[in-house]
Amino acid sequence: MQKFALATSVALLLAGGAAIAADDKPLPPPDAKKLSEIIAKVEQRDGFRYVKEVEWDSGAYTVTYYTADKAKVEITYDPVTAEPK
Repeated sequence: MQKFALATSVALLLAGGAAIAADDKPLPPPDAKKLSEIIAKVEQRDGFRYVKEVEWDSGAYTVTYYTADKAKVEITYDPVTAEPK
């Protein structure tokens, strides 16, 4: 019975390790600005109403927000400079 429990534990550990490795996504560079700084810039834009979504992909943040007149806006920001690309 102990061998079965040990084998089951090892199998679960290996399966969990594979799941962790599969979720390994690229991170922003160490010298990146804080996401809160980028969002603060977005909030200061003319007509800003609310942020709907922020995505990290291809080495940049894409912020989707809506304006007071219900227009959807998507802007991609450089993570290091916090400036629009």
